[in-house]
Amino acid sequence: MQPHREAGTTQKERLIVLTDIGGEPDDSMSITRLLLYSNEIDVEGLVATTSVWMKNKSHPEAIREIVTAYGKVRQNLLLHAAGYPAADKLLSLVTTGQPGYGVGSTGDGKDTPGSELIVRALSSPDPRPVWVAAWGGVNTLAQALVQIRGTKPPEEVKRLVAKLRVYTISDQDDAGPWIRANFPDVFFIVSPGKYENATWTGINTVVKGIDNETISNEWIAKNIQQDHGPLGAAYPDVGWGLEGDTPTFLGLIPNGLNVPERPDFGGWGGRYELYTPSVGALGDMVSGGIPINPETRPIWSNAIDSYTPYASADYGRAMKPTRDNFTDFRVTLWRWRDDFQNDMAARMDWTVEPYAKANHPPVVKLAHPDQITVRSGEAFSLSGAGTTDPDGDSLSYLWFNYAEAGSWKTPIPPSGAENVFHATFKAPDVSKQETAHFILKVTDKGSPPLTRYKRVIVNILPK
Repeated sequence: MQPHREAGTTQKERLIVLTDIGGEPDDSMSITRLLLYSNEIDVEGLVATTSVWMKNKSHPEAIREIVTAYGKVRQNLLLHAAGYPAADKLLSLVTTGQPGYGVGSTGDGKDTPGSELIVRALSSPDPRPVWVAAWGGVNTLAQALVQIRGTKPPEEVKRLVAKLRVYTISDQDDAGPWIRANFPDVFFIVSPGKYENATWTGINTVVKGIDNETISNEWIAKNIQQDHGPLGAAYPDVGWGLEGDTPTFLGLIPNGLNVPERPDFGGWGGRYELYTPSVGALGDMVSGGIPINPETRPIWSNAIDSYTPYASADYGRAMKPTRDNFTDFRVTLWRWRDDFQNDMAARMDWTVEPYAKANHPPVVKLAHPDQITVRSGEAFSLSGAGTTDPDGDSLSYLWFNYAEAGSWKTPIPPSGAENVFHATFKAPDVSKQETAHFILKVTDKGSPPLTRYKRVIVNILPK
């Protein structure tokens, strides 16, 4: 198993966005949210592109309009957290990609400002990976790869491709499958097939049996759009679906749970496993009429979680598991939905409120390393001692075993209360070394309540 990089203690992730903004409102929503996290993610490009829904035009002016609104609230954001880039810097990163649709608009002599931006980012001496979040078509990325392959020696092509990380919101042109087939080493997260078969839809799926308030139009109006300054006013009403593009960067936010290089660990952007999806499981056509061809190699794609929500109790133990259990691929994303929605609501408050009148997330600490080793049958304790809250809020704790993220898939229950800062578990009997992931979820009692996490990987050895 590769060692994981503990979120919150590492360098920022680099990000280039390819967006078919102007085709529907959700891209504008996602740009708004991204700007609220531009102090924690290094945004290196905002590229207006085409897609199956908008095949021969792009709208960089729509990006600039929202960035300009961000510029009006940046000084207030800086009262709450350092690192928000100047609006002029972000405006300099707005550009355009291929003027036409799909792979047919790529090839020799078809470089664009957007494709050249990607090439420059990959070719820079910065050793960090470059994440490309594709909210529409990806032919601008395909053109960048064509340019790299046509102008650089094979060993340099291999080095630059190894720096690339791609997360596409399904396939919105035929360039995504083309990239996966022609550049088999590219790190690629995608749910091929119809939109309803995609993990990213978990961000706006109304789930029967849970409280869906934080994706309601009333909640959006109250917490995002109204009385939240110019940036909130720029957030449009839902047209087809709420923020369908946002999952591409949710997993890059350093919250203590996300581990970008390990999609199989799970996080705010969903959980994904590396395999070759079968065509039959996906249908034969992508939404918009793009044929589905067999995948030629493993990709990061849909995984399944089994999730039992916890709920507050009126008496006795403050948090208890509900009787409901949910199992499917969307669960891997929506299980965190209230947490990341409340987080955005707090940041919208940051755009208009002084520090003392807004909420800020807890700072979670562990009293031990984030990887420990135990033997079969051994009891072990996990502790979040030292966790604090910058606003002095009371804190709620919840420890749980994220079974799907480890090699040991049978859930390991706590030996006592799981809603205290320290919890005890007993290692199962194993015949070979196994790993189990334990998550500490800490939520403050501010308004809105904010959550941060720590992940502990427990290596379990046979007796």
